[in-house]
Amino acid sequence: MIVSLQAFLYPRLPVTFVRGKGFSFCTIMKKTLYLLQGIVFLLLVPLLARGQQGTITYGFKSNGKQVRQDHPLQLAYRDGVASLSTSRKGQQVRQYIDYNQKAVFKYLSFKDSTYVLKTPFDSLAKATLSRDTVTILGYLCHKAHLVIRSNSIDVWYTDKLPLKGSPALDIAPYLGLVLKVVRNGNFQMYATNVRIGSVSASPALKLPSGQAVDAATFQALLIRSRYTTVNVFTDQKVNFGDSLVNPPGRQLNKVYRFSGGTVVLKKIGLPEHFNGHVFATVHQYSNGDAYDRTGCAFVVPMGGKISFLDALQQGVGVLPVYKDRSGKDYQGIRRTVDYVPPVELVRFFTPFGVGAYNDKVKIKGYHWADSVTYSQDVTDLLPLLKGEAWLGVYIGNYDKKGHTVSLQLNYYPDHDSPDTARKSWVLPLFNTLNIMEMSGQNYGRLFTTDSLKIRAFIPDGIGDLRLRYLSTGHGGWDEGDEFTPKENTLLIDGKKVFSFVPWRSDCATYRLENPSSGNFGDGLSSSDLSRSGWCPGTTTNPLYIPLPRLTSGWHTFTIAIPEGKQQGSSFSFWNVSGCLTGTYKSGK
Repeated sequence: MIVSLQAFLYPRLPVTFVRGKGFSFCTIMKKTLYLLQGIVFLLLVPLLARGQQGTITYGFKSNGKQVRQDHPLQLAYRDGVASLSTSRKGQQVRQYIDYNQKAVFKYLSFKDSTYVLKTPFDSLAKATLSRDTVTILGYLCHKAHLVIRSNSIDVWYTDKLPLKGSPALDIAPYLGLVLKVVRNGNFQMYATNVRIGSVSASPALKLPSGQAVDAATFQALLIRSRYTTVNVFTDQKVNFGDSLVNPPGRQLNKVYRFSGGTVVLKKIGLPEHFNGHVFATVHQYSNGDAYDRTGCAFVVPMGGKISFLDALQQGVGVLPVYKDRSGKDYQGIRRTVDYVPPVELVRFFTPFGVGAYNDKVKIKGYHWADSVTYSQDVTDLLPLLKGEAWLGVYIGNYDKKGHTVSLQLNYYPDHDSPDTARKSWVLPLFNTLNIMEMSGQNYGRLFTTDSLKIRAFIPDGIGDLRLRYLSTGHGGWDEGDEFTPKENTLLIDGKKVFSFVPWRSDCATYRLENPSSGNFGDGLSSSDLSRSGWCPGTTTNPLYIPLPRLTSGWHTFTIAIPEGKQQGSSFSFWNVSGCLTGTYKSGK
């Protein structure tokens, strides 16, 4: 039935007096019909409006199994605009399909601004239509196929409903209403419910305003919005030989420099409660130092009577001493009742002169890196990385110009996991890396005549115990331990638990990070040579040693290494550090 809008707006009287002819029956019927049409239209208007809007709920399957949905995906459609949303808290991206403009829109709210990315339908992957059909939720659906980023995608859509939309913005929203998507044959998005009728009167289906950006910018902003970055140091000088004047006391967010400038430290506020992963990232380049140097980013545990911070401020003499069998003293290298050694987040080795020597050493076909970035997952150390913490960077060098470093911690949240920081447990045990080298802290040479022993207590209720172990050998001549494989052995309570040989044979991979590396007569470069657990321009990855049989109570941990003997003024040494990690069985 086609209803005249004029008849609806201006209905005439059902009876008209015609001069000289009295009442006309035909006229009466005609006017009555006009009135009935107007009444019908009045009744149909809300029904037609309701029929042009509705909500579709989608479920997910992976390899035929239902995927649990704490935050269901819903598509709402009204007035030619579809909105995709979940009930997940903190959702920062709003997604729309605008059939009036024939485009899809993404809106990102980040740092008090809103950014919008518009993608026209004709820029999306084109679908190839098929004759195959299937019935979904009682609606006849046609099949289409498309390929997106090498993913094979099958789509089932219907044109039997007054609704339109797709559960993914880039998957054929222009076809109609997509009720099922199968990606690579093993992942499904499928409609579980179609409700035709009014949707919320909230502005959910009204496109907001925002700053237009291109796809690359939007993607960068989107990724950056998903995690929290704590900048500890930014373009910080680490060198040797400066006259140092530090801020008084132990202030928050102030840079402190120690050991001639080779150590920088800052007290900084970190997230108190956190679920997810944490990565530590160091960015470094040389300002003038031409050599490969040992470096680390570290955290200083507090709470004992003596801390490593006390030593930095007062001198290595305040640290507890470990005396080896030859009578040599090693300051602050192991845990005691009153002291906890610093914990390494990232151990890295600077390349030969990256940055400062790029223009001074030119070889045709060699395109030197501008800098080096070292990044590691440090989630297992989360109990040390919450609230206020002292974080530092050390690079052992003797150069006045030294290096420039930046350090940041990136916290990647997992809203569906328990509080990772509360669940994790860490017990620092030992660290022979002489971070205070320039203040007189000895190199780790004890393994020539002795082994390193640590006694520690493990409380009840700790599971998933592992030793997070870092080890690199040093001694830079042919027979030095830097170039000689040596077995590292872990003993617990006098019994051998684990042994391995730390060795890196991939150092030639990083040649372009080492412009000032020396070239030998045989064609090799110094930076190419294999080494004891490290390469110039790389991190040293922790080794995780599982300890499933370790019970609560007191235990003695022993590290044994057959360190090479001193030759003339040359000596070998080992930088080893370790801490126990685990989880509270109760999850507290």
